[in-house]
Amino acid sequence: MEEAGKIIKFLQQTFEEQGFNKGLVGISGGIDSAVSLMLAVKALGKDNVFSVEMPYKNQKMDLAKMVIEQAGVSEENRLEINIGEMVNEIGGRLKTDGEKIRLGNIMARVRMIVSYDLAKKHKALVIGTENKSERLLGYYTRFGDEAADIEPIGHLYKTQVYEIGEYLGINKQILQAEPAGGLWEGQTDAQELGFSYKEADPILKELIDKKTDINEIIKKFDESLIRKIQQRLKKVEFKSKVPFSLV
Repeated sequence: MEEAGKIIKFLQQTFEEQGFNKGLVGISGGIDSAVSLMLAVKALGKDNVFSVEMPYKNQKMDLAKMVIEQAGVSEENRLEINIGEMVNEIGGRLKTDGEKIRLGNIMARVRMIVSYDLAKKHKALVIGTENKSERLLGYYTRFGDEAADIEPIGHLYKTQVYEIGEYLGINKQILQAEPAGGLWEGQTDAQELGFSYKEADPILKELIDKKTDINEIIKKFDESLIRKIQQRLKKVEFKSKVPFSLV
């Protein structure tokens, strides 16, 4: 696939230009981190990529281990840090008291602290796993899962990430798993957003990429879904602009 080759070349050129030869990817077991890891290994080689699993307490990481094995990451480069105690300590001190979103944001930010610390230790760049759909919809934690040194799939919509995943031969269990951040039991992206990426991506392409007149978009898609997506875009618009400053 041409797009996969383009990303691999981008990774190789960027690492060379910045004077790094090692990368680190946080692995959740979802399609985004799976694709980022596979592409990173192809670009840099299995001995130059670190995978890091960061389960919360007893969170199962079977799919994460599956893709790490499939990517062929060297045994000594397979890292795992349980973030349970760290998250609970911060959550307790801040008195999150069962507020799932606050605790979920702490998890995402702790994971990024761990990623950057390990990247520093191993003289690596943090390779991100954010896609275009999540970025446009503001479905990320600021200074958490959106933080990275390089974003190999940030220009791709979620549905396009799945296409590359299929091309790379990623295990079907990962391809067929419901997109979820793993921040609390039963949480899914579609549940929180109110629509699936398969529903949203074609509309986002019309609204954002093609800048199609809204009346024309309504002729093609369900109007209530379009309005829901527009409301989401408006609600999270500030995320793409912060920090606000006088500069």
